[in-house]
Amino acid sequence: MNAKENSSDDIDLAQLFKLIGNAFTTIFIFIANIFKTAFHFFILLLQFIRVHFFKLIVAIFLGLGIGGYMDYTALPRYRSSMIVQPNFNSVQQLYNNIEFYDQLAKQQESKALAEALNISESAAGDVKKVIISSFSDQTQRIKQFSEFIQGLDSVSQKQVHYEDYLKNFNDINAKFHKIEIETTSPGVAKRCQKAIVTSIENNEYFKLQKEINDDNIALRDSIIEQQQKEINDLQTFYKEIKVLEAKKPDGTTSINLAENKTDQISEIELLNHEKELKDEKISLNKEKANTKSTINIISEFPNKGTLVNDFFSKKIVLTPILFMSVLFLTLAMVSLNRYLRNYGEY
Repeated sequence: MNAKENSSDDIDLAQLFKLIGNAFTTIFIFIANIFKTAFHFFILLLQFIRVHFFKLIVAIFLGLGIGGYMDYTALPRYRSSMIVQPNFNSVQQLYNNIEFYDQLAKQQESKALAEALNISESAAGDVKKVIISSFSDQTQRIKQFSEFIQGLDSVSQKQVHYEDYLKNFNDINAKFHKIEIETTSPGVAKRCQKAIVTSIENNEYFKLQKEINDDNIALRDSIIEQQQKEINDLQTFYKEIKVLEAKKPDGTTSINLAENKTDQISEIELLNHEKELKDEKISLNKEKANTKSTINIISEFPNKGTLVNDFFSKKIVLTPILFMSVLFLTLAMVSLNRYLRNYGEY
């Protein structure tokens, strides 16, 4: 029985190794076929290019000529950019306004764009593109994440991770934003700046938010000043008591506040509280400066925009690529049609 069992086990192992070997062989054959197929298509592509090489070269040179002429006759474009910091959750409205301006510029609605940007109709006709994008780096995102975490309770802080915060981070969450305007006249963007900002500042909702914020800051400022005054009065009172005690003759009974631990702690607490109020006052002044306007202009539009000279935006680059792509696809469709028509003969 043992000999038969051993023989059966050997047969099972042999079959197992044979199956494994066949599986590896199948995998290697499959990979080899993929490489053969890729190489075959690569050779077909080279043959296709060899057959139509002259046509493709003509299309490229024709595109270079037409594209170069279009660049030569086209008006130069100038780009201007402005960095802003929206307050009171006005960033979404700002993005909507910029998208509206861009649509008017693309549709060449010069009259409507002139009214929206408070410029002349001829100047509005020079505007070709108005775009906005977030302006933030890794350092700013980390700082914003830190500020976001500080506003949460201890339980929520443990559940929020920086990677999760970055996944949900979008243009609206950024602190700073860049507005770019492309025109055919170098000085038009500067004239659009005031209208872009006032379109947000004149919004009734944001005006109300700013008024409430100013009132809250003024209230907090008055509270801090009142607390500072009370602390100063208490400190003056302690000093006067100490002076009176020092002037009393020896042998008289008196209460020395300087030797009383409770009063010593109170004076130290007053000093610490005074420091906290000063720090709070500094933070409040920073907040007051940052929220002075609904839209803070970090960097204004320059008086004259810079000439747009992007390589891949030139017609002399795009036109040859377009011509060659169209010709390549046309020839490929013709070859495919010929192959399908003669498919039954293969």
